[in-house]
Amino acid sequence: MKKILIADDHQVVRKGLKQILEDEFSDVEFGEAENAAETLQKVSEKKWDLLILDINMPGRSGLEVLHQLKEEKNMLPVLVLSMHAEEQIAVRTFKSGAWGYLSKDAADTDLVKAIHQILSGKKYISPRVAELLAEQLENPSGKAPHEHLSDREYETFIHLAKGKTVSQIAKEVSLSIPTVSTFRTRALDKMKMETNSDLIRYAVDNKLI
Repeated sequence: MKKILIADDHQVVRKGLKQILEDEFSDVEFGEAENAAETLQKVSEKKWDLLILDINMPGRSGLEVLHQLKEEKNMLPVLVLSMHAEEQIAVRTFKSGAWGYLSKDAADTDLVKAIHQILSGKKYISPRVAELLAEQLENPSGKAPHEHLSDREYETFIHLAKGKTVSQIAKEVSLSIPTVSTFRTRALDKMKMETNSDLIRYAVDNKLI
């Protein structure tokens, strides 16, 4: 029996994923978590064959969960399922230890294919992610400005580039407004920019949104 843990703060998403996978896998046990703390607790309590992990959860993000699993040398395969397009964050998740990445608008068939591949012991890399990884290999030392950001700074940058206000971001990621403001300031400083408009222009020019 395969054991799959689904970590997403939206119950409807967890339910939908279970329905898709129950149709594909006849012998599977599911677990559910709605935030990072619950995810890490359930990972420590039981051996799972796969973790399907959302990036945007309240409090600590999915990227932080990946980092902690990596630091603890936990070899649990993780498929990241996110609302972000591959160009925005996929490479970052692989560097953090993910075994696969899919955006939430991917077809059910892609999800099933990814899970079969990961459960067989192989990483799932879509054609687009393969291109992005190849581009990084071609230019390993010449990091783009956004690649110097921490995960939280990068997440804040993407939200700002999509036109969201600091207060909207704070509510969405369950952080305080001063904390998000700090991430915004750090992102601007590291990228040598002054305004949100600069961030938006950069994100559009680099196809990050």
